[in-house]
Amino acid sequence: MIDKSIFEHLQTKIDEEGAVRDELHEIVQTLARKGRATQATLSRAHSTPSDQLKPVLDEATKEILGQKEEVLRLKAVADKHPFYKYNGLWTRELQNLVFSIELCAWLGGLEDHKSGTAQFMTIEEVGKFLEIPVNLKEQDAFHLTIEEYLLALISMVEELARLAVNSVTLGDYARPLQIGNFIKDLFAGFQLLNLKNDILRKRSDSIKYSVKKVEDVVYDLSLRNLVPKNA
Repeated sequence: MIDKSIFEHLQTKIDEEGAVRDELHEIVQTLARKGRATQATLSRAHSTPSDQLKPVLDEATKEILGQKEEVLRLKAVADKHPFYKYNGLWTRELQNLVFSIELCAWLGGLEDHKSGTAQFMTIEEVGKFLEIPVNLKEQDAFHLTIEEYLLALISMVEELARLAVNSVTLGDYARPLQIGNFIKDLFAGFQLLNLKNDILRKRSDSIKYSVKKVEDVVYDLSLRNLVPKNA
């Protein structure tokens, strides 16, 4: 006869894991809801002239700081459990947050929170801003992974390519050149990487199409003599 207490013990463990997942899921759902609000605010950059963006960026910064609070709450719970057992619950939302941080910083937001005046934030700067560790190898704790950071950058490139087109509609002919130079630099950086992650490798292939999209916009502006002379 098999002692039924063995299965009772297993059920207890299952219930405990379920409780952990429920607690994490509740935090992630809140993070996702706030993330959608942040991205909705940042999307207004596509219909707002660059010299009128400050109110939009101030609002986005406030929303990003609200998401940061949820990340710290998530970290407090996640640190008590194996990272790779549960990180699938939040990885997408963390990527989306890093995307929002990078886009907001590039547009000129997060002025009082980002390191220096650079439009591009390194993974270390993002980690410092969120007050979470990055790329942990020797410790099983909540952190921002390199893969999450790179996937966020790819999303940023795609969004900037769209912004280049919409900037022309708004009569801003300098911004597509600025975007083009920036994403070309990022593309060159990605070409230095030997990517093993299948999803990351496939997503990174899209950068070249974004670069071409912006190059086509700049080319059309050049044909029409609309490229600013000081650009």
